Amino acid sequence: MMPARLFRSLPAATLLVLMPAAALAADPVSPPPAAAPAGSQAAMLTSPDPQLASNKKLVFDFWRVVIEAQNLDRAGDFLAEDYLQHNPNVPTGRAGFVRFFTPYAHASAPVAEIRGGLISITAERDIVVLAFARQMPGKTPQDKPFTTTAFDMFRVKDGRIVEHWDGDVPR
Repeated sequence: MMPARLFRSLPAATLLVLMPAAALAADPVSPPPAAAPAGSQAAMLTSPDPQLASNKKLVFDFWRVVIEAQNLDRAGDFLAEDYLQHNPNVPTGRAGFVRFFTPYAHASAPVAEIRGGLISITAERDIVVLAFARQMPGKTPQDKPFTTTAFDMFRVKDGRIVEHWDGDVPR
């Protein structure tokens, strides 16, 4: 075994020579992320910290009720009035959010689980992140479809969503 002090002082090229061949031969391509199996999302809402569990549940319910079921009349149950929106295509504020989505909304009954390829729900401090797997077509008919990931990140304060980020770019 090489002493740690000596290991840290070696140049990177030397470390590659010392690295076991099995580590270098590993397949660099892992399988694409997959959505959580049906019936498993409730387990994602748990946390030893009751505040984190509450924040996860708030965001989970917002996504099911307002985003997926398009019940914009329920936005006030989840979003603070002065909600900050960092998606460059959607206005900030609860009223701006509702106004933006109203022309596209066709309200339906919420379902028990998020339908959009949910991979995980993560909460730390006042932040909750939903991660999704997305199946995308190739850019041309000859291209293969591919799987990618997307996220929506929310900041929660006093039982309401006060801020949102995602990976969208201006359209």
